[in-house]
Amino acid sequence: MSDRCGTGGTPSTPSPALAKLGGEVSPVPERTPSPGTPGGAPETPESAATSLRQLGEMRTPPAPQSNIHVMTIIGQIEGHIVLPPQNKSTKYEHVIPQLVAVEQNPAVEGLLVVLNTVGGDVEAGLAIAEMIESMSKPSVSLVLGGGHSIALPVAVSCKYRLIASTATVTVHPLRLSGLVIGVPQTYEYLEKMQDRVIKFVAEHTRISPEKFRELMFRTGELVRDVGTVLVGSDAVNLGLMDAVGGLSDALAVLNRMIEERRAGRADAAGREAARLQ
Repeated sequence: MSDRCGTGGTPSTPSPALAKLGGEVSPVPERTPSPGTPGGAPETPESAATSLRQLGEMRTPPAPQSNIHVMTIIGQIEGHIVLPPQNKSTKYEHVIPQLVAVEQNPAVEGLLVVLNTVGGDVEAGLAIAEMIESMSKPSVSLVLGGGHSIALPVAVSCKYRLIASTATVTVHPLRLSGLVIGVPQTYEYLEKMQDRVIKFVAEHTRISPEKFRELMFRTGELVRDVGTVLVGSDAVNLGLMDAVGGLSDALAVLNRMIEERRAGRADAAGREAARLQ
């Protein structure tokens, strides 16, 4: 093999330019795998914070060992069609496996869902809501900024719902995008989809289906659409949310629910032990 490859024969000599400067050819240091990469050690909170700092980002606080899993629903809830890359989105194929992992992991005792979203695909939003509603572990939702359209079923699927005092919820009829065939079957299908949303919201809140439908089709409030905008306490007064609050309130409620679940399981175990004796 020739010397040009640097892997055989006689050692290569420095170039004339380097010799003239009196420099030497330094060997390239061996590259070690960085933490969090294949072949390296698992990434730790400290290494993640270091990486962010090297990129010019603000230092993140170290993540404590917690029994609560935080899930964010942001941007637009993506359905079966991939959104453009400039859109912030929540993908249901990412959220659903997380929910399964939360339900199966004994170290996770509660779920906090934080929403700031414009809504999105109806069936994807309902799928997420149905998954959260069917979980056995305590769950609390917190609406910040806005929880519009199909985000409302996701918010009310949790066992306790909070909304910030200045956050908003927009209730409006369902809309179809893309090619729409103007036949009666299209409108019947749209009506059935709408009934699914109304039924889910009414079953998990204190609002009646008739009142929710009235909010959905109200005119004179939105400039380019029909529907209703509810701010903070309005959503609570109508029974859609349980209380006005923020992060500390959500964590306090969730921790209380976790303690009640622990006590209930301990009582059940005690009764079962007494029955077997």
